[in-house]
Amino acid sequence: MDKELLAMLVCPLCKGKLTYDREAQELICRFDGLAYPVRDGIPVMLPEEARALDVDEKLPPSAGRHGEA
Repeated sequence: MDKELLAMLVCPLCKGKLTYDREAQELICRFDGLAYPVRDGIPVMLPEEARALDVDEKLPPSAGRHGEA
């Protein structure tokens, strides 16, 4: 995804910053706990199309969380 486009996009609900998950092809809003899909390189910024994050996904990534149970 284009870095300039990513810098301009915000969550349509809270207007917060999004992070891009390249592997899952999703834009993540940790505040609202939603993942917006990116289909064919186009972000789908509709709340009804977003996937709810599970509890572990809502947490920001950290160096100490590799494979912890």
